[in-house]
Amino acid sequence: MHASIIAAIQDAEERLRQAMLSSDIAALEALLDPDLLFVNHMGWTVTREDDLDAHRGGLLKIHALDLSDQCILPRADCAVVSVLARIAGSYNGVPANGTFRFMRTWTPDAASGSASGAWRVIAASSVMVV
Repeated sequence: MHASIIAAIQDAEERLRQAMLSSDIAALEALLDPDLLFVNHMGWTVTREDDLDAHRGGLLKIHALDLSDQCILPRADCAVVSVLARIAGSYNGVPANGTFRFMRTWTPDAASGSASGAWRVIAASSVMVV
């Protein structure tokens, strides 16, 4: 069971990476839970709509997103991921580059359950790595 959850989360993490790189709103909507609670590296609480709006309006542009050091802790009803992200991009036209450690909690989409492979991020946080 854990192996199938790990594989599903690895796939979801890659789809999230691709969606962030291309600002794919439809994919982000599918991967981010409507009740998402994200605390960014500046300590700000960001909702799903805040994140989607930043992509929609071109405020956030990610040019490169390289992930490494991924650890996945699977459970029957969720999975916690820690991943190192090297990001190159801009926020509101200002370069925003850095290395961050993300912690994400994935849960099965309530409408479909984990058997379908539809997982969504319900909670996340990031810290800047110096």
